[in-house]
Amino acid sequence: MLLQANGIGKRFGAKTVLSRVSLQIRERERIGLVGVNGAGKSTLLSIIAGETQPDEGDIFKAKDVRIGYLAQDGAFHSGRSIRDETMGVFADLLETERELREMEARMADPAVTADAGAYDELMNRYAQKAEMFRERGGYGIEARVRGVLHGMGLSDLPPETPVDSLSGGQKTRLALAKLLLQEPDLLLLDEPTNHLDIAALTWLESYLRGYPGAILVVSHDRYFLDSLVDTIYEIERAGCKRYPGNYTRYVAAKAAEYEAERKLYEKQQEEIARMEDFIRRNIARSSTAGRARSRRKMLERMERIDKPAGEPKRTSFAFETERISGQDVLKVEGLSVSVGGGKRLFEQVSFELRRGESVALIGPNGVGKSTLIKTLVGEMRPDGGSIRWGSNVKIGYYDQEHRSLHPDKTVLNEVWDAFPDLQESRVRTVLGQFLFSGDDVKKTIANLSGGEKARVALAKLMLNKANVLVLDEPTNHLDLYGKEALEAALLGFSGTILFVSHDRYFLNKMAERVLELHSHGVDVYLGNYDDMLEKKREMAAFEAERAAEEAESGLKAGSGGAKRAGPGGQSYETHGDGRHSDRANGGDTGAANGETARRDYMEDKRQKREERNRQRRIERLEDEIARLESDIAALEAELLRPEVYGDYTVARETNDAIERAKAELDRLYEEWESLMS
Repeated sequence: MLLQANGIGKRFGAKTVLSRVSLQIRERERIGLVGVNGAGKSTLLSIIAGETQPDEGDIFKAKDVRIGYLAQDGAFHSGRSIRDETMGVFADLLETERELREMEARMADPAVTADAGAYDELMNRYAQKAEMFRERGGYGIEARVRGVLHGMGLSDLPPETPVDSLSGGQKTRLALAKLLLQEPDLLLLDEPTNHLDIAALTWLESYLRGYPGAILVVSHDRYFLDSLVDTIYEIERAGCKRYPGNYTRYVAAKAAEYEAERKLYEKQQEEIARMEDFIRRNIARSSTAGRARSRRKMLERMERIDKPAGEPKRTSFAFETERISGQDVLKVEGLSVSVGGGKRLFEQVSFELRRGESVALIGPNGVGKSTLIKTLVGEMRPDGGSIRWGSNVKIGYYDQEHRSLHPDKTVLNEVWDAFPDLQESRVRTVLGQFLFSGDDVKKTIANLSGGEKARVALAKLMLNKANVLVLDEPTNHLDLYGKEALEAALLGFSGTILFVSHDRYFLNKMAERVLELHSHGVDVYLGNYDDMLEKKREMAAFEAERAAEEAESGLKAGSGGAKRAGPGGQSYETHGDGRHSDRANGGDTGAANGETARRDYMEDKRQKREERNRQRRIERLEDEIARLESDIAALEAELLRPEVYGDYTVARETNDAIERAKAELDRLYEEWESLMS
């Protein structure tokens, strides 16, 4: 056990943020902390880190445990350079290295070597210190620093760059890089995926999966949580509850838990209603009054089940359109854009959008995704190329920086001024859908959190009734439930969507096509983010096979003969003495053979791909079968408990759950057997 929190409570004024919160963190455990915005996640992390004092409760830590904490606004100020900040993590090892260099200089001193005893003592101390330096990774410091800075997307910056000259996002990434290099026993990370592009996110996941310490992370990135954590703690209504598994398992477990509690509550309410009705009808009759009084005593002794708390109030909305656009929504040809003194961001960008498509635009930070979006909606002018919007197109634009919001306006006026024809009651109803109720609508935009500003912008976007939505990082600042509400609204939208996002869960759910932007154009991939990754893996495998074949052909050529393509597509064969024999007359045959070979190669690739898919499906089935068998065993063990088999209702529900699990298990076994045959 690295750390244990018992009965933690925290209040801000009259508001209770945390109440009797307890959690445990074990060595190498990966824990995700989830909850709606404002639930108290950051407060709990700050208390565990020792930066905020709880009003009640205790934190117990293992002896000598080292804790590293990255706050949500993890940027810092420093008068030092990037190199000084990162190398400063290893100050003790660098001091040891300096001492080793001094000892080496002394060992080369003739005055020392002349004294055999002193020289032997120096050699022994040098050997011990050098071994300690090696064991603690002293010889790999430079490589570790370079690797982490590269993973955090900071390797392009000169090491001498002053920290204070970095952007806020770069400072946060540098703070995270320092924390990873320090390798504390427990990492506390509050939204570490902010400011990271997909490449950095992928690197961070891989790094953290192999991290030697424990991790407690707050994140709204569902893909990240699914990939990394094995335990979820949820903060809800100031309390905290533990769920085993990743985020997807937590969602399923919470839904099942709520449904089971609801059924038990409703069953008891039905039983209470029947008993009360019996008492009312029989208490006044002498022949049945005794039985009625007995029932009343039973009712008084009954342990009442509390009504399960409903889910927290969540955003709920839908995007509607006033008119249908033409089939061809957008055509971009040869687009190029420069910024800041003529610096060319990208060129030769060409793609099309058709009605009803949902297309993702991705790429590393700084490549120009937001700039491309602004150019498409007319906020920037291109250097070259053309942008042609189709007929009847009405654009709704979501700007991740929310520059269209007026800081001095109230929430109500911000929306009402944009749509003055609406009644105030209608505007308030819409704002209620986005969780602004009562005096919330009187808050000024300047005083809103990032998530609240996002909800105001989405409310205006919904009322716009556009048939084309152009969205720049729409999931930024939204909590997990807000993201789910946005996904539901977009999935029900009948128009066209072009969106920028680094949220891989969102990309997988929403994208039908992916445009990957780079400086010389875009690469287009059918399907979602995972489909794109699979296609890239296939292409990499194909290139590796082709390179191996070319290398093999080169070896054969060196040993006396290899076929090459001659001018005009003719093929010829080279010989060791430089002679070649023309095969122009057999060109048709050669082409036919080449086409046959290509078809055979593609067929072989298809069969290999299908075999890989079959093997992956078998592995998934085996995992699901193992999980179901474990669930069935647990349910059967539950059925043996007196409090379960003694309660007919609970016993029946448990047995029904076992039967459903067994039916699903049979189905999975049938599929597994068919794939294995």
